[in-house]
Order: sequence, then C-alpha cells, then structure tokens
Amino acid sequence: MNSVFSNKKAIMIFVLPTLLLFCTIVLIPIVVSAYYSLLDWNGISKGTFIGLDNFTQMFQDPRALKSIYNSLLFAAASIFIQLPISLLLALILASSVKGEGFYRTVYFLPVLISTVVVAQLWSKIYNADYGLLNTMLENIGLSSLAQDWLGQKDTALAASFIPTLWQYMGYHMLLMYAGAKSISQDIFEAAKMDGASRMRTAFAITIPLMKPILKVCLVFSVIGAFKVFDLIYVLTGGGPLFSTEVPSTLMYTTIFGTYQYGYGSAISVFIILECLIVTVLINKFFKIE
Repeated sequence: MNSVFSNKKAIMIFVLPTLLLFCTIVLIPIVVSAYYSLLDWNGISKGTFIGLDNFTQMFQDPRALKSIYNSLLFAAASIFIQLPISLLLALILASSVKGEGFYRTVYFLPVLISTVVVAQLWSKIYNADYGLLNTMLENIGLSSLAQDWLGQKDTALAASFIPTLWQYMGYHMLLMYAGAKSISQDIFEAAKMDGASRMRTAFAITIPLMKPILKVCLVFSVIGAFKVFDLIYVLTGGGPLFSTEVPSTLMYTTIFGTYQYGYGSAISVFIILECLIVTVLINKFFKIE
C-alpha cells in the first residue's frame, strides 16, 4: 500500500476520475455562468457583450440589495443562534449522559428529511387558520399574537429562518459531538483531578480543542445561509412583496421568470464569490486565533 501512495502515476490514476467529475459538474458550469454574466441575453437569441453592466445593475437594484441583506441576516442567525445551540447540545451529549445514542439520533433525524417535506411541515405549523402555532397561542391565552406568520412582511423572514436553523442544527451538533468525543479522556481526567468544574473544563479544554471542527461548522453554516433556496422557495417563494427573497431565489425568478439569463448569471457569480470570500476570511480568522 505504501508503494502505491508513493507512486505519483498511481495517485494521478486514482484522482483523475474525481477531477474530471469535479470539472464537469462544478468548474465548467461556473466558468460558463461567469461568461453569461457578461452578456445581455434572454437565453434564446444571440447575447450581447455588455461587460460588468449586469453586476452594476445588481448593486443598484433595491430588490437585489434586499435579498443580499436577507442572506446576511440569515448568516448571522446561523452563527449566533444555530451554532451555539448545536455546540451546547454536543457538549451535553459528549458528557456521556443517559440515552446519549437516542438523543443523538433524534437530533439528527431532521437532517434526513427532505427540505421540501420540512417546508411543507412548517407551512402547516404556521398556517393562519389551522396551524399548530396559532392554536397553541390561543390555548395559552395569547390569541392576540396569532397571525398569518408567512403572509406578513414583518414576520415572514424570521418564520422562514426557523425551519432551516432547526433542520441543520442536528447536523452541526453531530460534527461537534464527534469533535468533542475525539478528545483524549486523559485530559478530562487530569482536569477533574485538578478540581476543574464542568463549565471550566468546557471553556478551557473542550471548546479550544474543538477549533478545527468549529471552523468547519462555521464555514458550512455561513455558506449554507448564503445559498439557501429550496426551503424559502417552497415556504414563501420570496414573498410577500419580496420580504423573504434571498439571492438564490432572486436568481431563479430572474432567469426562469423574466428570462434575463445574463443578469441571473451575474447573481449566481456573486453568490459563488461571496461564499469563497467568506471561506477565506474564516480560515484567516482561525489562523490568527
């Protein structure tokens, strides 16, 4: 086996299929989208080269700016709500609580459910007429708070965030749980002998040693927020009045609704660049730390 790993030709043969697949389904579409983003093109007739005009239009379009703002809010919610709760659950489960395996499975179950099914489930919960949320509020005497959660501009955005945060909380919890479990028990035993409390052990030992996996979770969480599409599209379609629109839903409606392939491609390129820049910044931040 060692002779195979030291043979560069053998390595190339094993890597080549994956490299070709990556280029075919990832790299080439990105390059093509970047080319389309420089055109004024409706997807049918011959496109006209207009340089960076589509990007200029995007940064002057209030609807596009609103969608970018929404995606930034979603990223902030992922960082400051989703990840801390995931970390707390991971630390609790990693401390060998009773029923550890059961809770680990239960928390991870939403990840296995199709996003469309999750969106349909939450649309029933939010339903203004027979939804579970309004029914609960009415039963505890808070009927004045019952409302059409997805039909109003003030509540639709937050109501759209909650299902996504809920669905992928278990995913990040499982990654962090694996990170916490990989730490040598000898370290915890030494801390226990020194009289360190569970809280002190968590902040002084467990979390610092989990930095690599925390970085991965942070990258996944932020990128997931920037490119979220299916759940918001099924829940609200970007409405009401574009209040829940994010760049990916705007890209879809621009390309397939108004046939502005060039402008839609510019939005897609922006999403890719946004994800790349944030990934680089997060890596730099953790290197400094």
